[in-house]
Amino acid sequence: MRIIVTGGAGFIGSEVVRQYIDETEHEVINLDKLTYAGNLESLTSVANNARHHFEQVDICDAGAVHQVFERYRPDAVMHLAAESHVDRSIDGPAEFIHTNVVGTYTLLAEARRYWSTLDDKTKARFRFHHVSTDEVYGSLGATGYFTEETAYAPNSPYSASKASSDHLVRAWHHTYRLPVVITNCSNNYGPYQFPEKLIPLMILNALEAKPLPVYGKGDNVRDWLYVGDHARALRLVLERGIPGEVYNIGGHNEKTNLQVVGAICAILGELASKAALPAGAVRVDDYGALINFVQDRPGHDQRYAIDAGKIERELGWRPKESFETGLRKTVQWYLENQQWCRHVQEGTYRRERLGVS
Repeated sequence: MRIIVTGGAGFIGSEVVRQYIDETEHEVINLDKLTYAGNLESLTSVANNARHHFEQVDICDAGAVHQVFERYRPDAVMHLAAESHVDRSIDGPAEFIHTNVVGTYTLLAEARRYWSTLDDKTKARFRFHHVSTDEVYGSLGATGYFTEETAYAPNSPYSASKASSDHLVRAWHHTYRLPVVITNCSNNYGPYQFPEKLIPLMILNALEAKPLPVYGKGDNVRDWLYVGDHARALRLVLERGIPGEVYNIGGHNEKTNLQVVGAICAILGELASKAALPAGAVRVDDYGALINFVQDRPGHDQRYAIDAGKIERELGWRPKESFETGLRKTVQWYLENQQWCRHVQEGTYRRERLGVS
């Protein structure tokens, strides 16, 4: 297959691209605008592969998107490009509406135009896979799980923009019969994640003995999904998912934010005792003492939890990593890749608090 992957230089997208190149014979056309969170260093291992084609394209640029479709004639689109950080959406929602809503519309319009030109056999094989989030479902109480039938109730500018894009994708299927699949995932973590997100932020701050900011009381619950497991699920849905269907992808790992930070501190403490910290890192006797409770995020959803039973029953997917094994791999990766961490922070982001306006 020849697959367009939007956002392929980002955290999840680069994992998808690396897996496609390393584990399949598929050809990947990687579309990325290279905003602050997109980094070609995340693709170093596959950059020179003949089956990887990088195009620096803004998905809101209809002309550029059209040229890519005409040049490469794809068999499928996996749409991951998005503004994705809730705190940033609180400070600047306009960019989220533009990229996540207008950008998705632009891709859908071009995909539909292109798809309409295909012969019947190629049409039937084509897929538009839209990658979304569990945050569109809103907030859960102490019990219950999000399913594919859960009503949408987004509570942040970010989740509202993703909910909007989900509805557009669904409408293009029901109105125009474009063969689409939608996935909604829980919180991802793993290598190459931009350090504005919880886990890499805590790791990098701890290595410099800086405070570890935990929102509110730290009791907000998330279901954590290792990025490698997520990428495998996305590939499976693209190739075997039924058009018009939604598949929820979760890691079966519910943890409070405080539990996550505590686990990171424990792993770092263990590694520090074995003299395994990178050069320049500050050794701390008790990393947990760095935890600092700060003002909560406005409108902070209390709990997310996904019922991933459908994708297991219908497609046979289950996560391979437990939270413990995945987190240990993640911490070790950041310790061993300090140069990547420095380079992705050479722009305007300095691990400052966002989303308090």
